[in-house]
Amino acid sequence: MKKLCCCFISLLLIVSFFYVKQMEIEPMLTSPTMDEPIAVPKISENSSLKVHYINVGQADAALVMCDNQSMLIDGGNAADSNLIAAYLKKENISTLDYVVCTHAHEDHVGGLSGALSVVSVNNVIAPKTEADTKAYKNFKRKALEQGVTIQHPAAGDSFMLGSSNIQIIGPITEHSNNLNNTSIVMKLTYGNTSFLFTGDAEREEEQEIINAGYDLSADVLKVGHHGSDTSTSYVWLREIMPEYAVISVGKGNSYGHPTETVLSRLRDANVKLYRTDLQGDTLFASDGGTVTVTTEKNEIIQTNETVKADTETAYIGNKNSKKFHRPDCHTLPAEKNRVPLVSYEDAVNNGYSPCGNCLRK
Repeated sequence: MKKLCCCFISLLLIVSFFYVKQMEIEPMLTSPTMDEPIAVPKISENSSLKVHYINVGQADAALVMCDNQSMLIDGGNAADSNLIAAYLKKENISTLDYVVCTHAHEDHVGGLSGALSVVSVNNVIAPKTEADTKAYKNFKRKALEQGVTIQHPAAGDSFMLGSSNIQIIGPITEHSNNLNNTSIVMKLTYGNTSFLFTGDAEREEEQEIINAGYDLSADVLKVGHHGSDTSTSYVWLREIMPEYAVISVGKGNSYGHPTETVLSRLRDANVKLYRTDLQGDTLFASDGGTVTVTTEKNEIIQTNETVKADTETAYIGNKNSKKFHRPDCHTLPAEKNRVPLVSYEDAVNNGYSPCGNCLRK
């Protein structure tokens, strides 16, 4: 009997140890009521927030760094694993406090296995809906190897990252027949500034979030689904009213992203647009009151020009210098060296850069 009691006590101690260990790595998720304001601590003098929208082509990845904590939201395709690992190394990150897989499509989950291979992670978050793919299985395996249980937060849950508050606002319901509409949608609040991360959420999920009554206002919007016309509806934009937007998209992609429909909506809302296909890695920094932006390249490029067919808005490239000019520029190249270009975007996509007199359209 005494031997049996000892075995029981030993088993109880082992179970208790693993329970405590699991509690150490799980976030303190809270669920405030809809009318309860999100409590964000006062920002100290040494606090800072940086949001990196990483250029992973036709995919999504963002790195959030607040104070001494960090969160990776998506990791691009599986082929981007080394890129993500190198980016974390460049930012001197050895531990990620949170890894978020917004949904199970490869262009979001694929590169997360690369991150989980090179840094330690405290918490991993994903929707309940999985995918029976190699990319998603690798993601789950890497989390398991670190002894971390993948958590499935509910709309309304929130957690702190440094001095910023992250609130989960979607999905309200997971539409498992459409992985895009299982996307985790999050609002980050830092002082008086805020960022909205949308995964690939489409109109149906957008509308459900609106109907739930969340405060969607944000300074910066990560445009849903790479600028597909299935996302970023007018009513969604009216709720957010962002000053800035970022589209993570691949150059010359076969989907036609971003679509002119979405670009038009963003123009109508007077949103300053940044694009990873044209500007590379894009960094937003906040001091709690003001947001500033730095791009890897082409910082002042026209990212959302109205495409017109008439020659008055066309540009003329110099095939020798690879510079391009407005038709009224006084430094136009000789006729034999001219290359017609239909738009500012067309010029940049073909490897031209604006001449000194034509930096702005």
